[in-house]
Amino acid sequence: MARRYYKLPPLTSLAAFEAAARHLSFKEAAKELSVTPGAVSQQIKALEQEVGAPLFLRKHRSVALTDDGETLYDALAVGFARISQSLKSIQDKRSSNTVTISSSSAFAGLWLSSSVIRFWREYPDIDVNHIIQDVRGPDTPDIDITIQYGRTNSEKLGHRELFSDQIVPVSDPATAQRLANCSLEDLADERLIHLETINRDWTSWSDWFRAQDYTGALSKGVRVNHYSVALHAAQEGGGIALGWRRLVEPMLKSGALAVIGRNSIPAPHRFYLVSGADVLPHSPVDKLKNWILADLRAGD
Repeated sequence: MARRYYKLPPLTSLAAFEAAARHLSFKEAAKELSVTPGAVSQQIKALEQEVGAPLFLRKHRSVALTDDGETLYDALAVGFARISQSLKSIQDKRSSNTVTISSSSAFAGLWLSSSVIRFWREYPDIDVNHIIQDVRGPDTPDIDITIQYGRTNSEKLGHRELFSDQIVPVSDPATAQRLANCSLEDLADERLIHLETINRDWTSWSDWFRAQDYTGALSKGVRVNHYSVALHAAQEGGGIALGWRRLVEPMLKSGALAVIGRNSIPAPHRFYLVSGADVLPHSPVDKLKNWILADLRAGD
C-alpha cells in the first residue's frame, strides 16, 4: 500500500463511518451516500480491521457506537465541519460581488476614493469596501487588493507597478512664488513640516537634503504624524512639506499646493497594486484591478 502522508485510512471508509455514526444506521448512511447498505457495512468492516478495534455494536435491528467509535466520530465530526466551513468560505469568496481594497489615507484621499466612486457608478452590482492602512500590516485574506508604497516580500502575492515618483517640496502657492528661486540653504531655513511616523518607507527632510549633498542645519519647523495633516498644513500656509509629486498631483492641479523651485529626488520606492496571484479573470476583483490601472493610465 502506498504511504499516506497523514497515516489515515481511506477517506471513503471514514466518510461511510461518519455517516453511519451520525445516523446510527447503515441504511440511512447508504441513502445519504447513494450506495447500498452492504457497501457501507463493508467499508466500516475494512475500517475496523485497519484500526484494530470494533467501532459499532451490532444489534438485531440497530447499531450503537463503541467507546472507540465515539472517540473517532467526535474527531471526524469536528474535522469534517471545519473542512465544510473552509470550502464554503472559499466558494463564497469566489462568488461574492464584494471587493475589499486597502490603501494609505493619503492615497485614498488624494486619488483612490474618487476612483472607487466612479467604479461604483460603472458597476453598481459590485460592492467595494475601502480600508485605510497607514502602516503596512501582515498579509490578510480579507483584503483582495492593496495599494502600497514599496513591495512586500510575500511570494503568495502578485505586484503590478503603478508608478514611480519624484519627491519635491510643496507649499501654498504664495509661499512657492516667494521661494521660486531659493537655494537649498534658504529652503532649509524655512518652516519645514516634518513627518514622524513608524512607517520607515517615507522619506524625511533629512533624507531629502542628504540626497542632494546638503549637510547643513535644518529648521526645527513643526512635526506631525500623519501625511494628510502635513499636506493640509502646507496648503494653509503652515510650512513646507515633502510631496510625492504624482501622488499629490490632484492638489497641484487644483492650485491647493504648488511645487517650490526645481529641486527633487527620485522616490526610493514605487507604488504597487498588490493582490492574490489567483485572481480569476472577469471576477469583481479583476474588474476593480483593471479599472484602477486604466484610471491611472488616463491620468498620465
